[in-house]
Amino acid sequence: MQEKNYEEYAVSHGWKALATKLVRIGNNQDIDKNGRFINAPISRGSTVIYPSVSAMRNSGAENLYTHKTIYGAMGSPNQHLLEQVMASIEGGTHTQVVSSGLAACTVPLLTYLSAGDHCLLMDSVYGPTRRFADRVLRRFGVEVSYYAPELSPQEVEKLFQPNTRVLFVESPGSHTFELQDIKALSSIAHRHQSRMIIDNTWGIGIFQPFQHGVDISVQALTKYANGHSDLVLGAITVNNDKDWQLLRETTVMLGEVGGPEEAWLTLRGLRTLGARLEKQSVSALKIAKWIANQPEVERVLHPALPSCYGHEFWKRDFTGASSLFGVVFKKPVTPEHVITFIDSLSNFGIGASWGGYESLVMPTDGEINRTYKSHVLTGAACRFQIGLEDPEDLIKDLEQGFGILRNSL
Repeated sequence: MQEKNYEEYAVSHGWKALATKLVRIGNNQDIDKNGRFINAPISRGSTVIYPSVSAMRNSGAENLYTHKTIYGAMGSPNQHLLEQVMASIEGGTHTQVVSSGLAACTVPLLTYLSAGDHCLLMDSVYGPTRRFADRVLRRFGVEVSYYAPELSPQEVEKLFQPNTRVLFVESPGSHTFELQDIKALSSIAHRHQSRMIIDNTWGIGIFQPFQHGVDISVQALTKYANGHSDLVLGAITVNNDKDWQLLRETTVMLGEVGGPEEAWLTLRGLRTLGARLEKQSVSALKIAKWIANQPEVERVLHPALPSCYGHEFWKRDFTGASSLFGVVFKKPVTPEHVITFIDSLSNFGIGASWGGYESLVMPTDGEINRTYKSHVLTGAACRFQIGLEDPEDLIKDLEQGFGILRNSL
């Protein structure tokens, strides 16, 4: 296959292998002579009742690690079904659904860190994860430090301390989309008796974290899994029983739970994830390449493009791409010019989330907090989420937006 066609091929085919699995897993299996609905019913409740005391005592209700419904605060049948589905998609052994994507990031940090430990985080992680590390972990006696995303694995290893117990990465990173050599970093973490945690929300279905040595994978189900921007939910997946027991204990003791309606809607959203992201990823790559050709643009931060830091790891480790990418503008474009450009767009909502069916845009300047100066943000920047709209309509909208941008310079 010619190099110039590699990105298009990988993006367009990346979701096809997963599509059938997504449609089939998690369906209602309760078939009787009268038939069944395709989807499992929504089960709301708090108290589980039993026909006798002996039945209650023999139910295994004292076992915190089961996916049984033993009390509403420990999960509903809908949540447990979603956990099975997410474990299959992520390639792990157990999944814990929690109330939000942020909780999915913070609960494993609380689980696998103690006072006196050190946590090393990639500098471009999700902003609220960083805020939790700085304001909560440090208050609880955990030492926190960050590394620049462009460091080599060998340079990152030099930052490990005798008490480093967690390496937390988000690959690609929020807003600036740097990718990491996860295989190398996982090996380093394990060599130092540390766990490797990855926020894999961008890579759902197209990056198999446990095949690359990751210990814990985090998903914001709010985004691609649900796909309709109408709920908040998260998932944490592990790959061995020891990590599962620690995670499950912490989650139950924190009272972290996902609502049955949210779990049901996410299961429904997962049915169309393959079809949605096959279209969205193809549209996003087409639009990213169009934007890259505009004279005001310095670079496009899309993992499937060579202009993105760590592109070689995307080629090696990912089977496709998602619909979120960044744009860096050339000087003399300023953040104020970018705001004028964004405000002129009619087919892009202005919003901070992503992964839904609608296209979004937001300025990057002023939205991120870093310890190190970003080596890719050489100018004013913004971030695009490409939805299910016709890409030609989005490009027409962008054409008029770039026209207004040029007139404002």
